Amino acid sequence: MLLIVIVLATLAAGIGSVWLAAMLLRLGMGGRWRVGPQHLLSLAAGALLSTAFMHLLPEAFEDAPAHPLFATLLLGLVFFFILEKAELWHHGHEHGGHGGSSRSEGVHAHGQHDHGPEDHDPDHQPAHARGGWALLAGDSLHCFGDGVMIASAFIADLRLGVVAALSVLAHEVPHHVGDLVVLRQGKRRAALLKVSLAGAATALGGMAGYFIVGRWEAALPYFLVVAASSFVYVALADLIPQLQRRMSAAQALVQIVWLLAGMGVVMAVASFAHAAH
Repeated sequence: MLLIVIVLATLAAGIGSVWLAAMLLRLGMGGRWRVGPQHLLSLAAGALLSTAFMHLLPEAFEDAPAHPLFATLLLGLVFFFILEKAELWHHGHEHGGHGGSSRSEGVHAHGQHDHGPEDHDPDHQPAHARGGWALLAGDSLHCFGDGVMIASAFIADLRLGVVAALSVLAHEVPHHVGDLVVLRQGKRRAALLKVSLAGAATALGGMAGYFIVGRWEAALPYFLVVAASSFVYVALADLIPQLQRRMSAAQALVQIVWLLAGMGVVMAVASFAHAAH
C-alpha cells in the first residue's frame, strides 16, 4: 500500500509539475496580474526551506544523535555543491556555442546556464538539439534523486511524505518552465513528452527509495537529512540568487509575500495531513 502511495505521489510531483509548467507557459507568464517567474521562484524557495527546517530535520533529529546528523547535513551541502559544479560545467560546454553572455529569462532549468533571447535563433537549432538530450539526462537524474527523497519522507511518516512531494512539485515547476522554453524550439508536444518522461524518473526514484530505505531503516534519519540538505541547497544556491536583483520596494514586497506563501502552503498542507491522520 505504501509503495502505491509513493508511486502516485512521485508521479504527481514529477509529471504533474511538467504539465503545470506547460499550462503556465500556454496561459502566458508575467504581466501585472499574472504569475511570473519571480513569483514561482519565491514560492518554491519558501516551500523548500519550510519543508527542510520545519519538517524533515525535526523528524530526523527525533531518532538519531545530533552530531552525526549535523555532519551529514554539512557533507550533503558540500556534495550538492560539487554536483552542481559538475552539471554547470557539462551544460556550459553543451550550450557554450551560443557565444557571449546571455541575459536571464528569470526561470531556468536547475543546473544549466540561463537562456537568453539568442537561444531562440533558428541558426542555433542544432546546438539545442545536441544540448537538449544532455539537459534531459541531467533532469532525469535530478528527478530520480527527488523520488528517493520523497520515498524516504513517506517511510518516516505519511504526512511528511505529502509535504515533501508538494515541495518537490513547487520547485520543479520553475525548473520545467526553463526546460520547456529550451526544448520547444521545434514541436511543442514533443518537448512536453520529453520533459514528462524525464519527470517520470521521479517515480523510479520513489520505487528505488522504497526498497533501499526500507531495508536500512536505521539509516532513515540520515536519508532525511540528505533530503533536507538538497532542499536547502536548491533554495539558497539556485532559487534565491535569481531573486537578488535591483527592484522597487513594491516588487520586493510581492517577492517576500510569495516566499511566505510558499512556507504557508507547506504548513497548511502539513496541518491538514495531521488532522486527516
